[in-house]
Amino acid sequence: MKVLIVEDEQALAEVIGQYLRQAGYEVCLLHRGDQVLPLLAERDVDLMVLDLMLPGMDGLSLCRAVRQQGCKMGIIMTTARVEEVDRLLGLELGADDYLCKPYSPRELVARVKAVLRRLEPELEANSLSLRLDADRNLVSWQQQSLELTRVEFRILQALVQANGRILSRDQLINHIYDDHRIVSDRTIDSHIKKVRQRLRQLGTEHDWIQSVYGTGYQFCPL
Repeated sequence: MKVLIVEDEQALAEVIGQYLRQAGYEVCLLHRGDQVLPLLAERDVDLMVLDLMLPGMDGLSLCRAVRQQGCKMGIIMTTARVEEVDRLLGLELGADDYLCKPYSPRELVARVKAVLRRLEPELEANSLSLRLDADRNLVSWQQQSLELTRVEFRILQALVQANGRILSRDQLINHIYDDHRIVSDRTIDSHIKKVRQRLRQLGTEHDWIQSVYGTGYQFCPL
């Protein structure tokens, strides 16, 4: 999943960009508001972290312009201005969430995950077969469906959203545990084994999740 960070405080942008990359997201950084629309015309973005006060074009105007173009990406607005009118105006213009500075980068990562889950209740692993329903933790293949545990579902969701990229164990840990607990590699390997076993209950022997030696795991559609 691709996340665009639009933040004129470059040090802050670098920090939250690092946290989002560790969580498995592809990140792009911009520091001026007037750079956003030209970039969106050329690249697909799943979610934008948008500061309110920006040089070139302010965040509220950008949010309005993006929504007027019919773009359905997630938008999380951030600002040091905490007045209620700004908060309400931002949400009325189409923002999905709002964070006031100073905020924890870990909280931002959790908000990003939550917004993306709300925006994509059903993620297709490929156009012909496997489907994910994030509202019910369901995975479906052809006419078969089964319910996964929350951890199992979030592992599979992270791998599907990676679009063929290899995810390390640390990236999977950051995706499935919002509280950043310490989890061993062996625990992730055990969860992966269980997900593989559950997917076989759908009636296919295809190995949807493949191990990449020394690196991590990769989703492999049919």
